[in-house]
Amino acid sequence: MAEVSIIFTISAILFLSPFLSRYIKMPTPALEIILGMFAAYFGYISDFYIFELVAHVGFFYLMFMAGTEVDLKMFASIDKSLLKKGVLYLIFLYIISTISVIYLGMSKILIIIIPTLSVGLILALYKDYGKNVPWLNLSMIVGSMGELVSISLLTFAGAALEFGIGFQLYKAVTYLVLLVGGIVAIFKLLHILFWWYPEIKTYLMPHLDKEEQDLRLSMGLFSLMIGLMMWLQLEIAFGAFIAGIFIATFFEHKEDLPHKISSFGFGFLVPIFFIYIGSTFDLLNLGVSGIISTALSIVALMVVARAFSSLVFIQYLGKVNIFKFALSQSMPLTLTIAIATIAYESHNIGNHLYSALILASLIEVIISMLGINILTFCENFYKNKLN
Repeated sequence: MAEVSIIFTISAILFLSPFLSRYIKMPTPALEIILGMFAAYFGYISDFYIFELVAHVGFFYLMFMAGTEVDLKMFASIDKSLLKKGVLYLIFLYIISTISVIYLGMSKILIIIIPTLSVGLILALYKDYGKNVPWLNLSMIVGSMGELVSISLLTFAGAALEFGIGFQLYKAVTYLVLLVGGIVAIFKLLHILFWWYPEIKTYLMPHLDKEEQDLRLSMGLFSLMIGLMMWLQLEIAFGAFIAGIFIATFFEHKEDLPHKISSFGFGFLVPIFFIYIGSTFDLLNLGVSGIISTALSIVALMVVARAFSSLVFIQYLGKVNIFKFALSQSMPLTLTIAIATIAYESHNIGNHLYSALILASLIEVIISMLGINILTFCENFYKNKLN
């Protein structure tokens, strides 16, 4: 009957979380994580392989949706000075993180985790703030650049932690380099092909689409990239992200497609992933000495590193939006947990640091989303008062 209990509990959380979120003014993803924690604590959710499998698919789908928001053509049209500042931001972020971890004597795995960026939850912010907000659009662009770096490092770190320094690691890195090179070549070839024969795009994804051909092609590409990454033993999230970028870059004429993909993701798969993440954290660990303080130290380090690095955009964003930008960058929930899980399962970190990282990733989401809401409210209140 455990399976039935899990299904009923997930159904209840899926249905109730949006209503509770509006009532208590808490972001829905954070609330779903917390509800998952309590459901597991009281025994309504337990280990079940189908639940775990669907949750992992939800994570990959979240990365796929994030990719659909990244049209590579936007990098050609964006101000080059802004792109240079984006690169400078990433350099500062990694330098500050590395120096801080070494100076504080923290675990070396945090050198990879602290500067990790993910656009998964930045994508969720579009639900609340729309797509015409400069700081959020910049966060998506910079986050996309950072996520490519983070996932590449995650792939390398995963191979290093699993196989150690040796032939398997070199093979994984070689596959990664060849894959990236192949993807770049395919993107360039398709760009030329679609430029000469634009009718191919409308043939693959027609405007009048009674058979949901656009969604079928998207899901087929999503599944294909997952299979390819599994075969190459590389990070699956990277393949899902690339699949999304492919859709956004070459099928921009299907303006409603990202909405279709997003509706299914945020309506079913992604919430299950958040519930699962919450269920993996044992609330009893909150009573273990040092876990809360370690988690808060990690959160503080991640936010401070991003706040200082974000100063490169101060002239573009202004004093208030620079903090919104920094907070939006401080929610690498999915990749933080992914790296922590790989390190824990390969016995490179203990249960103490693993629990602290899970807790830190949850605190980051809550603090960042609530912080952005508070700053927006104060900004609007101040503007209304002046008027």
